[in-house]
Amino acid sequence: MRRQLLPALRMLLVMTLVTGLAYTALVTVVAQGLLEHQADGSLVELEGVTVGSELLGQTFQSAEYFHPRPSAVEYDPRLSGGSNLGPNNPEHLEDVAVLVDAYREMNGLDPTTPVPVDAVTSSASGLDPHISLANARLQADRVARERGLPLEEVMDLIDSASSHAAVPYLSDVTVNVLQLNLDLDA
Repeated sequence: MRRQLLPALRMLLVMTLVTGLAYTALVTVVAQGLLEHQADGSLVELEGVTVGSELLGQTFQSAEYFHPRPSAVEYDPRLSGGSNLGPNNPEHLEDVAVLVDAYREMNGLDPTTPVPVDAVTSSASGLDPHISLANARLQADRVARERGLPLEEVMDLIDSASSHAAVPYLSDVTVNVLQLNLDLDA
């Protein structure tokens, strides 16, 4: 047994050093050297102050800002996750109905206006920083009114902040809420 135990312990020590320390250090050095902005969390700074991340959603409550999709984890990155309620779950359907009514009321929409699904359901991570183009356009009138801006100017900001995924035909056009709200503030 001793003949087998000592080599096993040595291998455990070597593999711990190689995979636990050396590999981690190598990946960190390469990432910081080649992709520093992404490795540091794609943080967005404004006048030297970090205001958010391009990759993590955050809440905007004020009517003068575009609102992100709902979050099942209150935008806490330590708790990333969805609600885990299926599309036919009665509790989920009840929550969505309440959110649809609130969305329509907040944006001054007619009771028959279709509401984009991303406006009333959380993403799988609960941290999605993007909303659909349709969602942004439905919020544009409220934001323009609250800020005293022409609607056309707000729509132009939405269009300039919109983007496709790496493979455009596989996804819809999205808008990064943080970037759009920063563009509005500017």
